[in-house]
Amino acid sequence: MTALQDASQLQLDRLRRAWRGSALPGFLRWWGGELAGLVPPRWRYAFAGGHEWYIVERSEQAWVLRRAGESIALASADDADTIEHRASELRRALAVSDPADRYVALALPAAQVLRRRLVMPLAARDNLRQVAGFDLDRQTPFRAADIHYGVRDLGEAAGEGRFAAELSATPRATLDPLLDELAGLGITPDRVDVAQGTALAGLDLLPPQRAPRRVDRRRRLNLALAAGIVVLALVTMASWLHNREAALDAMRSEVDSMQADANRVRALRQRLTESAGASGFLAKRKVESPGILPVLQELTARLPDDTWLERFTLNASGQIGFQGQSPQAAKLIDALKGAKTIGEPSFQGTIQTDPTSGKERFYMQAKALTPKPVATPKASAPASGGTAAKAAAP
Repeated sequence: MTALQDASQLQLDRLRRAWRGSALPGFLRWWGGELAGLVPPRWRYAFAGGHEWYIVERSEQAWVLRRAGESIALASADDADTIEHRASELRRALAVSDPADRYVALALPAAQVLRRRLVMPLAARDNLRQVAGFDLDRQTPFRAADIHYGVRDLGEAAGEGRFAAELSATPRATLDPLLDELAGLGITPDRVDVAQGTALAGLDLLPPQRAPRRVDRRRRLNLALAAGIVVLALVTMASWLHNREAALDAMRSEVDSMQADANRVRALRQRLTESAGASGFLAKRKVESPGILPVLQELTARLPDDTWLERFTLNASGQIGFQGQSPQAAKLIDALKGAKTIGEPSFQGTIQTDPTSGKERFYMQAKALTPKPVATPKASAPASGGTAAKAAAP
């Protein structure tokens, strides 16, 4: 588990260094300052956040607590008082700030801290503390087991492929009693640094095993809000996709319904076309086929009165067949000559005498003729009209 924690801490350190080395933090600070100037002071104070550093220092006979950047002491815990009184004084002074933003640094005198500038290869930047720990015996007059140390990247180039770092160290015998005493007063420092005027030098000599485990509730809330935003965005996208899918399904159903209607219309149109074709075919056949009534009418008019028919047929090809009895059947061909609807009359078989009636029984065939329409003479041709009149009056 320790190796896993070290690996994760190494990755976090890399990300922090990459973040600090980019231009984005400076831009965000400038942008936030510009936006903060537009916010009313009361709102700015209510929503103000960030790290608020306090410095606790050991004097000859008391602990002194002040805010970083200020020289006025907020509280003083004298050694002559009881531990409970001193702890309550320090807690009262720290209670004015939000615990999530409150950070405490133990400031050591500069004379108790050894500081050295190191030049290291760029490959050591990802694991700076571990690399510096291998060289403590050479860089300090103490053994590595006898000191607490810290190392920081100065952000300065020191030649090609190298950078500048600062190593700070202090004896364990000096720092451990101070940390134990502060723990008895209910204070766990977030950093062990060196006072530089009213501020801090930026060192960190606090042993990793004694670093406090802080729970950033604000960060958890922000992560929860970010997760909620992502979930809401996903729900919104899923809802949008669902609505689009529902609309697409409705459009598909409508298209299918319209396609079914179109198929029905196409089928009706096909049936109408076929019906129209059949009607045209029947009408054409009717026009081309000879009419039975004109044939019967003319046959009735041309046959003698003493002749009657027993059977009459007229098929689609215009073939006429009729059978009957007549006193003189041989004269029937002469009677049918010149008929407009009956042509090519002829006897089929022999003419026989019927023993009952005494008349001749015959069977004849002929061809039905379709009469041609008579052309109507034009009014502009009087000569032809006069000729037609002479021909009509014998």
